[in-house]
Amino acid sequence: MPKKIIVFGNQKGGTGKSTLAMHLIVNLLQNGNSVATVDVDAKQGTLTRYIENREATKRENPEILTPFHTPVFESEAETVTQIEQENLTNFTNLLQSLASFDYIVIDTPGNDSSLSRIAHSFADVIITPMNESFIDLDLLVRINDSTETNIKPSIYAEMVWNQKKERIMRDKGTIDWIVLVNRMSSVASKNRTELDRVLIALARRIGFRLAKGFKERVIFRELFLSGLTLLDRNVSASQVSLSHIAARQELNDLLKALNIGD
Repeated sequence: MPKKIIVFGNQKGGTGKSTLAMHLIVNLLQNGNSVATVDVDAKQGTLTRYIENREATKRENPEILTPFHTPVFESEAETVTQIEQENLTNFTNLLQSLASFDYIVIDTPGNDSSLSRIAHSFADVIITPMNESFIDLDLLVRINDSTETNIKPSIYAEMVWNQKKERIMRDKGTIDWIVLVNRMSSVASKNRTELDRVLIALARRIGFRLAKGFKERVIFRELFLSGLTLLDRNVSASQVSLSHIAARQELNDLLKALNIGD
């Protein structure tokens, strides 16, 4: 198996999974690692399109580093059992074919699927971005009141727990689960303070560690179109601003918190 398999997962769209994944991918590549990427959300294909945009930019800038990318589609077999078995066989074969890579980074859909569950079960690290909102927190854990005295894991948290057990049974491996607050507002608020307090209290109980992602910035939408990241030197001068500089610092802090790669 590769040195490490990293899965970006959350059963909600719009949390910035693909943007975060791409920045981690480029960081790993620039540190001299070989990286394969897998998009099991191939129907929507946000990560796939990001990498396609990057490949297009690379044609004019050959120094740009790109991963080896594979989109994966769900099985179209007739029964649930057949779908799950075919997905597992295909995914296992894919991992074996990518065994020479140092890292595999996997993007998953913002909903429940057989392929997503399988990908989670092979992870060494699961990174779950969530927006700065109690609505997103509800997809992670159900809280009946603000005192955290009466909580119930969400469907996604239960799925992660089940895949952790699946991983232990398969090869006695463990999964490092990171919940990452992303797309934060630029202004501190009472809501953020309360959300941080609840997440810190829940981290040990639910079994994850906490990290901070990016603030909401226009620069990320611009970078997507060219397939670039904050780590690339090819970002045009017109894109560099105080916001860009602040985003770079957020990225540095994030990479340190994730503690993935050399």
